[in-house]
Amino acid sequence: MKPKCLQPGDKVAIVSLSSGILGEPFVKHEVDIAEKRLKEYGLVPVYMKYSLKGMKYLEKHPKQRAKDLKQAFADPTIKGIICAIGGTETYKLTPYLMKDKKFIKNLQQNPKIFTGFSDTTVNHLVLNRLGLNTYYGPCYLCDIAELEDEMLPYTKEWFEIFLGKAKKEIKSSEVWYKERTSFAPADVGTPRQKVEETKGFEVIQGKGKKTGKLFGGCIESIYELAFGAADRREICEKYKLLPVNEEYKGKILFLETSEGKPTPEKLEEMLKALSSKGMFDHAEGVVVGKPQDEMYYEEYKEVYKKVLGDKKIPIIFNVNFGHAFPRCVVPYNVETTVDYTNKTIKFKEKLFD
Repeated sequence: MKPKCLQPGDKVAIVSLSSGILGEPFVKHEVDIAEKRLKEYGLVPVYMKYSLKGMKYLEKHPKQRAKDLKQAFADPTIKGIICAIGGTETYKLTPYLMKDKKFIKNLQQNPKIFTGFSDTTVNHLVLNRLGLNTYYGPCYLCDIAELEDEMLPYTKEWFEIFLGKAKKEIKSSEVWYKERTSFAPADVGTPRQKVEETKGFEVIQGKGKKTGKLFGGCIESIYELAFGAADRREICEKYKLLPVNEEYKGKILFLETSEGKPTPEKLEEMLKALSSKGMFDHAEGVVVGKPQDEMYYEEYKEVYKKVLGDKKIPIIFNVNFGHAFPRCVVPYNVETTVDYTNKTIKFKEKLFD
């Protein structure tokens, strides 16, 4: 199910499904910036009941976080949902959502735009399991609240697809930005450190065209679901959040590393583990996100070659999605053709209803 684009006057829910940092006083200036920018688009931001309760409260109350998402889907006046930020805790919402028949009915009868990245990967997997096309893209604090005078141009251009600005292809950004070391009020209006993009998309292995439906997210989030603590594994298996073996057929995988910048050794461990689930034996191809700050850039390429070099799956690297700045929007379930010879990524169908 694809949602419709947003229109001026539409209400957009802001939800804290993982970290509750949105409600902390030290980010108030960022919240004000994001709210102002949404209003400039003619959108009406609606902070759901528990979204501003803060980090300590929301960490202890996953049920309340889930309630916010349920209410956003239950409210017919809300047309889109933007996650505040990622974190580590959103997997705990899964039982509250998957067991709620009323929520599932609301979601299926009233598809809405849902965007976020990082730990939000788990929310995407839940919503996709229930049949909704979602968007691995900008979140409220990291993107809409950018401290520069405007959103980063490439990110802004992609955010505007939610308002009807059509996109048929993911292209490399001409620049990338280093992460900020400070987000204090005094930093409002200061530009990020900008670096010219000299590499563009790089093919690690493979050639020719591969077509499939996009599926993936943050590799740490996916790995932890499949191989992490017992409660995460139990949730993943019980609700079938991840495909297994031949269920990966017909998919183009998109994977990226978090701001935690896992070591090459950790990336190798994760790739080997996911490979044991048949992920890379059956998928059509892989699209890998640019590492934040280009940390371990060359080392990551070597890890992909080492782990997947004996498999036939083609891999394209350094694509602008996930934790690196700027970022595009990757639409789940949209049929996409990746040309590994000419280094292009093109959508084969429209992104919205």
